[in-house]
Amino acid sequence: MAGGCLTLLTTVLAFGAANVHASTESFPSDAWTVLSQAVGGRLSEAKPIALPCFSYYDGQLNQRNDSACAAVEAGYTSPTYRVANFGDYMMSHWETCQSTSEQCILDSSDPSNPQAWQQYNCSQGSIAPHYIDVRSAFDVQAAYTFSALTKTPLVIKNSGHDYKGRSSQKGALALWMHNLQDMSWSKNFVPWGCPTSNSYAAMTAGAGVGWQTAYEYADANNFTIIGGYHQTVGVSGGWAMGGGHSILTPVYGLGVDRVLQFKIVTPDGIYRIANECQNTDLFWALRGGGGGTFGVVLESTHRVEPNPIPIQVASLNFTANSTNTHGWLSIVVNSSYKWGTEGWGGHIGPANLINVTPLLSLDEAKESLQEASDYVTAQGGSVVIETLPSWYAFFAKYVISAQSAVGQEYLLGSRLMPSALFQTNEGKQQILDALINMLPSANPYIVVGTPFLYNQTAGATSINPVWYDSLWHLSFHTLFTFNSTLDEKKAAYQTGNDIVATLRAIAPDSGAYMNEGLVYEPDYEHSFWGSNYNQLLSIKNKYDPYGLLDCWTCVGWSGQSDPKYSCYLNLSD
Repeated sequence: MAGGCLTLLTTVLAFGAANVHASTESFPSDAWTVLSQAVGGRLSEAKPIALPCFSYYDGQLNQRNDSACAAVEAGYTSPTYRVANFGDYMMSHWETCQSTSEQCILDSSDPSNPQAWQQYNCSQGSIAPHYIDVRSAFDVQAAYTFSALTKTPLVIKNSGHDYKGRSSQKGALALWMHNLQDMSWSKNFVPWGCPTSNSYAAMTAGAGVGWQTAYEYADANNFTIIGGYHQTVGVSGGWAMGGGHSILTPVYGLGVDRVLQFKIVTPDGIYRIANECQNTDLFWALRGGGGGTFGVVLESTHRVEPNPIPIQVASLNFTANSTNTHGWLSIVVNSSYKWGTEGWGGHIGPANLINVTPLLSLDEAKESLQEASDYVTAQGGSVVIETLPSWYAFFAKYVISAQSAVGQEYLLGSRLMPSALFQTNEGKQQILDALINMLPSANPYIVVGTPFLYNQTAGATSINPVWYDSLWHLSFHTLFTFNSTLDEKKAAYQTGNDIVATLRAIAPDSGAYMNEGLVYEPDYEHSFWGSNYNQLLSIKNKYDPYGLLDCWTCVGWSGQSDPKYSCYLNLSD
């Protein structure tokens, strides 16, 4: 039945393409119906999640629904609410057309603020108007066929954790991966087609599985999977393919170091298994080349560690004021190389630190952080250094209640800071000066999540090699609000550009994390992939010869002049 539907879909759409220059407005009116039949009725129309709060939608009267609106308001800043709704993105400005202010969003600081629906009429913005709830490889193949014959662009949406808008696009057909929730594990996983000697303890997760779900499953089965810091980030999507890291990464490696196998439908329509023994070029590309461009991943398999992994946890924080932040940052900069050699990974801000290490004893951990602890205590702050029995125990106690905000209009920027800078007085002073100069416009967010101690095989992955020679992934955010003007939006982006320019001057040969780099990253090919870009582009062209998959600053990107990207801002105007 499925094959017959796909044949019918191809025939109907080919007829339309032969008689008109196809677009979503001009191809045969029954094309969407045929596509829906082909995918078992799992094609849906998408609407903005905040629509019940508004009285107008795309120029037409809309009946405001107070009770439905109240539910949206209650869940507006909840990641679990947002991840379960296709029309929701974790950063709400990627639901909008930023260049025209077409939007249907609320005030993230007060979702009940009536100005959001009084100042604006609800519009579709950049939310794809149709999406397929993907449950099989066939659904993806049908979408490829539809896209090729109607010229409808495709986007892939998993959890909506995308700081660059790559999973939303005006007028597109979206593939929603959220409901691929299968999980399994094996003590002796052998990648498909490999000899039995290639055996690993491993966990397999469907594309829609989020990290909290994966951690709970792993802990229940007495092993540890190395993953992200947010409960709803997907295990198998852009995190795994783009350089996703953990605060255990300094010891255990990046996500790309730990992936053993992908099951993927490439844009040539073929369902493939990519691992170290087959489709090896694709496997290499998927381990660092980024999501959204080489194909649609249905599941991934990751190497795991046996429990228990007891870890030392340090949680330090104090109240920042005009005089005590600089002293704290000086200690952080001057201690970071030593901390790196001791396996510490974590997050550090202008007045806080949350770090873990699996390599030290409790007494050694306290000694390691003595200077930092004394400083925090002198500021009247809080110091907790303790042993927890597992990664999941740490995640449950510290992470779930303190994750990155969602529903905001956050704009990220980042730079990988080479370890060599931390080994000279001049380098340390340059970093400290940059942090201090950043403070008036943005708080530095120091992610100690690079594979500093991990013994990688050179060239095994396609991630920018500078990851393995860096000590920090130095990040920050700027922001605008639901009612920011076009000029205010541009100014927020430009502030981020200016900060990264300062960091780039300190580390000109380094790069950035592609998922958290600037939206308008100059020379993005080198920043995100370094010397690997040309080979990645060749592999992209091999598996996607007609460019069916295209996303902002991804490998093979068509560029900002492509009409698909009209909702992005032109900062030079």
